[in-house]
Amino acid sequence: MKHTTDTAHTKTENINNNNANNTTHYKLIVMGLVIGLVGIFLRFAGTWPGIDTISNILFAIGSVICIKAVLDILK
Repeated sequence: MKHTTDTAHTKTENINNNNANNTTHYKLIVMGLVIGLVGIFLRFAGTWPGIDTISNILFAIGSVICIKAVLDILK
């Protein structure tokens, strides 16, 4: 007995993947990485009061920017 499939299910649909190739997503990732790395650098370089809070905020902002860019690519 030979298995037959419906041709509508086996056709490949034209999927628009140009969104992943958009350079603005990658620029956003680089910007988020730079902001996060500045936060990490300040954590180890500074000794004045309040630097820990500022470095944690910068690191969190950089992380959120990177996650947003990756999720936009996956959309």
